[in-house]
Amino acid sequence: MNIHEYQAKQILDRYGVPTPRAEVATTAAEAKEIAARIGGRVVVKAQVHAGGRGKVGGVRLVDTPAEAADVAESLIGSRLVTNQTGPAGVPVEKVMIAETLDIKKELYLSIVVDGNIGAPVVMASTEGGVEIEEVAERSPEKIFRVAGDPLIGLTTYRARDLAMALEVPPEALRSATALISNLYRVFVENDCSLVEINPLVITADHQIVALDAKINLEDDALFRHPDLAELRDSNQQDPLERRAYKSDLAYVKLDGGRVGCMVNGAGLAMATMDITKVVGADPANFLDIGGSADQERIEEAFKIIMDDDDVEIILVNLFAGIARADVVAAGIVAAAKETNAHIPMVVAMRGTNADEGLAILANSGLDITGAPDLAGAADVLRQKLLETGGNN
Repeated sequence: MNIHEYQAKQILDRYGVPTPRAEVATTAAEAKEIAARIGGRVVVKAQVHAGGRGKVGGVRLVDTPAEAADVAESLIGSRLVTNQTGPAGVPVEKVMIAETLDIKKELYLSIVVDGNIGAPVVMASTEGGVEIEEVAERSPEKIFRVAGDPLIGLTTYRARDLAMALEVPPEALRSATALISNLYRVFVENDCSLVEINPLVITADHQIVALDAKINLEDDALFRHPDLAELRDSNQQDPLERRAYKSDLAYVKLDGGRVGCMVNGAGLAMATMDITKVVGADPANFLDIGGSADQERIEEAFKIIMDDDDVEIILVNLFAGIARADVVAAGIVAAAKETNAHIPMVVAMRGTNADEGLAILANSGLDITGAPDLAGAADVLRQKLLETGGNN
């Protein structure tokens, strides 16, 4: 689950991680009042769940409260389109008004889970203020990594090693070490999947401050953090993704694809998307209905795919276990008839009641082609794509 920058900084503040003074505004008048209170010269930052805001006018430095009001008015109520949002963009409902700092140096600091070693890894770089992917490609030797121990955490001496690798001045070494340690606590104690500060800045008076902040929370751990679950901003989600979330479906809209995919199991979903690419098309979505989906959830999953205007053909790949194939087939047929669906479907079914499921599909009167396995479904999908206009 993503949260806004101002929410991330509120969490950092609770853990003693220094951040600039800032407040949130929902109107131009509020922005003007906050800017005057902070000191006049401020930064106005659109609060959206997307990076790249600065490149498209979502982050603006202003010199007066009146300018802050003008920028806030232009942003609030608009949709911000960045390289991470897709062409539709995301709505701007709030802006953060933050004080400016006398910055001497910009650094990078983040914590993620390394699946290969099964532990959180702290990543740091002297190249802050730019996308870390650019640093990894241009100067990989400038990225430093230290793994935390799942049992004892990040020891102080390892945090100090990172602070020294960041070349912080001697006057700031102690505070930088404490900041890294506290940030690790934020990550672990809140069940985060990402904590990123870019940039982490050193000011002219040797203060270490988190100028920006991004925190992603692990959805599966939110039951342990009801206070954090309340931070979700559903308006930042794609409408179809929002519907899927309410129905407990794992769904991600993908740009540019025309093959709607419905699968039970995340690994199977990835394989299905790969097969779609192999036959010459792009998947329009990732959709995992889960292993125990009932007919109601299956119908909603199908309707979500149908409501995606990019979808021209649907590929269903089911390995039936707890979710029986005949139940899935009945859900697909019911949803297709309710939505008056006319687009072709290719369905691969194996496992529990697969023959019954394929029979339900065959007798539905819909444009559905059944297949006993994914390889067979791929052959049918390739032919259907050729009939409907070839590759992307």
